[in-house]
Amino acid sequence: MTRPILEVDALERRFDVSAPWLNRVLERKPRRTLRAVDGVDFDIMPGQTLALVGESGCGKSTIAKLVTGLHAPSGGKIRFNGDPEKMQMIFQDPFASLNPRWRVGRIVAEPLRTLHPETPDAQVTARVEELLRTVGLSGADAAKFPHEFSGGQRQRISIARALAGEPEFLVCDEPTSALDVSVQAQVLNLMKKLQREMGLTYLFISHDLSVVRHMADVIAVMYLGRIVEIQPTGDLFANPLHPYTRMLLDTIPDLESPKRDRAPMGGEVPSPVSPPSGCSFHPRCPLAFDRCKRERPQREVHVHDRRVACFAAAEDRQESAHV
Repeated sequence: MTRPILEVDALERRFDVSAPWLNRVLERKPRRTLRAVDGVDFDIMPGQTLALVGESGCGKSTIAKLVTGLHAPSGGKIRFNGDPEKMQMIFQDPFASLNPRWRVGRIVAEPLRTLHPETPDAQVTARVEELLRTVGLSGADAAKFPHEFSGGQRQRISIARALAGEPEFLVCDEPTSALDVSVQAQVLNLMKKLQREMGLTYLFISHDLSVVRHMADVIAVMYLGRIVEIQPTGDLFANPLHPYTRMLLDTIPDLESPKRDRAPMGGEVPSPVSPPSGCSFHPRCPLAFDRCKRERPQREVHVHDRRVACFAAAEDRQESAHV
């Protein structure tokens, strides 16, 4: 049986968001901790795309930085079953992730020169031009600076830079969110094409379910630092189990039913510094009942062989049951 390329087990990341020491002493305030990632676990198989989705602030990008080593975990384990040098990251903002003082050729060549410093200059130059052509640019673009390109072209440069390290695993942190919709489609299609041709594995971070529907094999839905549901993409869209997942799906425009009735979801996302007791979604959930306020559901609750952290889903509740 094939082993997962990435295994994440009970992953946690806490940040100290306390006021300065003197302020705490004078105002008699305790230390405050933000649990950005709170007991997350998932596996990704070789060649698969797993998408993490959820509202801003739910911990998606923190997981991306934990997986790539930009943050150290506060708890739990991350096991990458491969060469760590074969992991690369595509960042969210193509305007901020490229050095404006470097020409494109130097930007794309940086992983090559770092991982294989013995490579002759002529070979590096040829490889850079090949990578630029692979992502739909010209070899001559190596002589230009990032400001001479559009947002979509810059993200193609970022992809070429990531491919320069000959990766087998790519962490993609909202790679198209800063782009226009038409450009998004071009970049996503390019990423799908590269995955097919190179056998790449993706951890794809996004807040947009319509994007991950196109990209992902499996979707993990996050809320307030925790994964509340994991399903294969087709199953999740056909039969979402968690009320929060249904809320997210209801925000996707439907051309066939533009005026369809949508159940309003009240309340604001609670503070991760002071999360609610029990299930963190219960203040906003139309299916919440007394147990939801007392106990925190684990994702080991199985419904139809799918993993979901929801007592209401486990009991197949369909109507509001507030207590």
